[in-house]
Amino acid sequence: MLSTLTRTFDALSPRLNPPQRAWRGMAIWGAAVAIFILLFAQGFIRTGVGAWAVGIVYIMYDTVLLMFVARQTHAIGAARVLAEPTRVRVGVVIAAYNEAAVLEATIEALQRQDVPPDLIIIADDGSDDDTAGVLGRVYGLTAPTLGTVSAPAPNDRTIRWLHLPRGGKARALNIAVGLVDCDVLVTVDADTLLEPGALSAMRTAFEREPQLAAATGVLRPTCPPTLSGRVFQWFQTYEYVRNFLSRYAWMEAHSLLLISGAFAGFRREALLAIGGFDPECLVEDYEVMHRLHRFSVDHCLGWEVRVIGAAFATTDSPATLMTFLRQRRRWFAGFLQTQLWNRDMIGNPKYRTLGMSMLPVKALDTVQPLYGLAAFGLLIAFIVVGLKTGNFNIIWPVLIAMLVKILIDLGWLLRSLLLYKRWTGQTEGLSVKGALLAAVVEPVTFQLLRHAGAAWGWWVFLTGRQVWGANVRVAKHEAVGL
Repeated sequence: MLSTLTRTFDALSPRLNPPQRAWRGMAIWGAAVAIFILLFAQGFIRTGVGAWAVGIVYIMYDTVLLMFVARQTHAIGAARVLAEPTRVRVGVVIAAYNEAAVLEATIEALQRQDVPPDLIIIADDGSDDDTAGVLGRVYGLTAPTLGTVSAPAPNDRTIRWLHLPRGGKARALNIAVGLVDCDVLVTVDADTLLEPGALSAMRTAFEREPQLAAATGVLRPTCPPTLSGRVFQWFQTYEYVRNFLSRYAWMEAHSLLLISGAFAGFRREALLAIGGFDPECLVEDYEVMHRLHRFSVDHCLGWEVRVIGAAFATTDSPATLMTFLRQRRRWFAGFLQTQLWNRDMIGNPKYRTLGMSMLPVKALDTVQPLYGLAAFGLLIAFIVVGLKTGNFNIIWPVLIAMLVKILIDLGWLLRSLLLYKRWTGQTEGLSVKGALLAAVVEPVTFQLLRHAGAAWGWWVFLTGRQVWGANVRVAKHEAVGL
């Protein structure tokens, strides 16, 4: 099965088969970079508010995207007209590398689901910690020969151990695809806990919509209860709310690309048809969605991709500065990889809204962090010059523009809390006071850190130093909030 999957991937991968007629995508990319250089240069040649043109454009672009999301989510939670359910078998794959500290809690969360999965495969990707000990002591599993899968666990016949040499998450998932004899394959990271009913919501979505090829659950970040952990969890909690509402908006436009491999579902026949996951991509869950959309359009299949509000889970998130920056470095470098490989889809009317709206926006997003960092850098320079010369003609209009943007962000964030509650039923870690503080503080703190991680991702992408950062796992902890 793996050899067949590999042959299919080799035939369909845009990485291995560079696309032709990609001039539209390259033109959009080039225009975004050229405009950035032109706007940044205004800071050195103009004396009025136009000197901060890069910041004005940055604010306007972000505001337009907020307006789009607001329009697309106004009816969030409305019932869909769906087909009569058709029973599907669901298999869960947990790709785990040195996850002994959290693996048991993740499996227990799956076992406690109101309708547990039909199969759970722990794809042990060459772990050298106590993963084998956990699987043996807790579940009675005996280590199979390297490269094979074990017999079912004696105390839970749905659990099996896939023992692999170290090869990366995507390779582990691809091997598991050939072993999961189920209609739907759900990927769950070893540090992700499914809330009660989450798997049923994912299962129901696939049972009620035959054209559904992939779906993502909604995630809430959790961090250890340290000072830095509390701060990073607070920032990331509001970030995740906005991000998942944005995914809902793009789903409504039939253009959802970003799913979360930490908790995602795939119709197995779709994964087989497109060749599985790309082991060379830093963000295999994002890359695979491009091939899924491409295959659906090329073969007139009408596949859908959804984000399921009732499929809720918590996932470990970075709790220190360097782990956060390394995560965002990898995410953004992988994002750039995928944009480059699929450049022929950008601005291509063949792919309808995806090609004409979503992917051009993603092309602009490749330089958005540079706009943000440049805008902040120029602002600091203007303040320093103003303090020396006493001339604040530039500063005051800029500060007014920033204040207006903060008020817009606050209004949207408060609206987001209502929409998010209506959609997911979740409110933990969210409050009006927290939203107010986030809207004021984020632009000069967390947002800059995100941009810094993205800039680091640009460096990784351009230099080819595409590495996965090492994660240090701790035992599962309770969510904390500010």
